[in-house]
Amino acid sequence: FIVSRFKFNSSDTMPKPRPFVAANWKCNGTKDSVAKLVTLFNDAKIDFDVECIVGCPFIFINQVKETLTNPKFRISAQNCIPKGGAFTGETSIDMLKDFGLEWVILGHSERRTYYGETSELVATKTQAAIAAGVKVIACIGETLQEREEGRTNAVVIAQLAVIAQKLREEEWKNLVIAYEPVWAIGTGKVATPEQAQEVHAQIREWVSTN
Repeated sequence: FIVSRFKFNSSDTMPKPRPFVAANWKCNGTKDSVAKLVTLFNDAKIDFDVECIVGCPFIFINQVKETLTNPKFRISAQNCIPKGGAFTGETSIDMLKDFGLEWVILGHSERRTYYGETSELVATKTQAAIAAGVKVIACIGETLQEREEGRTNAVVIAQLAVIAQKLREEEWKNLVIAYEPVWAIGTGKVATPEQAQEVHAQIREWVSTN
């Protein structure tokens, strides 16, 4: 996905948002492959100001946390629910905090498509995570059919608006919006930088005026 951060103060003296790069591992990896990846991350020489996020599967979080030493990198969970209890197979926000995690990915297109997560649910989880002190990478994006019907902006803004309704202005500093061109995932189609920037521009314009 392609991410955007926001600053609400338009003053020229305000610093620009810090560059942000996130890699979602999805449901991939073995102990050996993760160890090799972490070695590459630890050896990486990153001299410029950028925040690097690795979204690893839950089962590998402890392994990565114990071995990733490069200070440029942070670990993100790939999902969570607001509270613990009788929710077999889930992971709560409090569990993420107990592990010392700063980030969580919410609303990924695969969660929406395969597990029926609605925009309302994504927004509720986003608000709960941020309120608990966990930063959120919130995913939004349109399908191939929606793009071909010319509904990209309407779909993306509708998904974003539900999240915005639940957040206070000061909470946006803990939110990164990840635009996912869902139509370019497994379809053989490729989203160009220009197409992504066009959607980013629409997102930024909407945020600045709402």
